[in-house]
Amino acid sequence: MRSFSTYRLVKSEDLNHHGTLYAGRSAEWFVESGFVAASSLLPAKNIICLKIHGMSFLHPVRPGQTICFESRVVFTGKSSLRVYTKVYLGNQPEVLYVEGFITFIHVDENTKPKPHGLEIVPETEEEIKLYELAKNV
Repeated sequence: MRSFSTYRLVKSEDLNHHGTLYAGRSAEWFVESGFVAASSLLPAKNIICLKIHGMSFLHPVRPGQTICFESRVVFTGKSSLRVYTKVYLGNQPEVLYVEGFITFIHVDENTKPKPHGLEIVPETEEEIKLYELAKNV
């Protein structure tokens, strides 16, 4: 499963009233990163976001920090794609700050669900774990 990374510098306009990364901004970037992974397999014009699952914030993100959103498609349904996204400091991939799943739907020109014909086959132990987690969210 191919991963896609997006880096963001946390600036003052991205902060909440506590002086840390605003959850809404993080969610925006989270979905954008997931969309990049989904659109690597299907045309972007035929993908819509259905739901964010369990986006858990594990640590606060401070201004001036650079964070990496790493996303990959880990599960496919008939018309759906489920993307796993993890967020870490750009130079500390071993410490997760945010993680979760996003479901995207493949649609036709009338935005009705349309089968995509894709199948994800997990190979590594980590891929199998993410596949099983994604299947059950």
